[in-house]
Amino acid sequence: QVQLVESGGGLVQPGGSLRLSCAASGSIVRINTMGWYRQAPGKQRELVATITSGGSTNYADSVKDRFTISRDNAKNTVFLQMNSLKPEDTAVYYCHAGLIAAGTTVRYLEVWGQGTLVTVSS
Repeated sequence: QVQLVESGGGLVQPGGSLRLSCAASGSIVRINTMGWYRQAPGKQRELVATITSGGSTNYADSVKDRFTISRDNAKNTVFLQMNSLKPEDTAVYYCHAGLIAAGTTVRYLEVWGQGTLVTVSS
């Protein structure tokens, strides 16, 4: 019922920029925390950045000062602006949301996006 739809992934050169978007849709009452995670081949999924409904952010040390997470609460959308990209940033990026959904009953859900591939290469 509730889905996260990602866009913006692709191929970019080192030092370049990319902007990821993730829009939540469905019977949503409120989205608490939204975030981005990534998983490189052979590695565990790791936190990239999160943002609360109030705008508090948290970043992995590896992306701090290069990436910026933001959200548009009216559109239930989270963004990840990625600047100064490095080959080490190559990974599948996943959107995540903790939210309150409405249906037969009101309930808390943790929802993941399908993942979008970001490749940083010359």
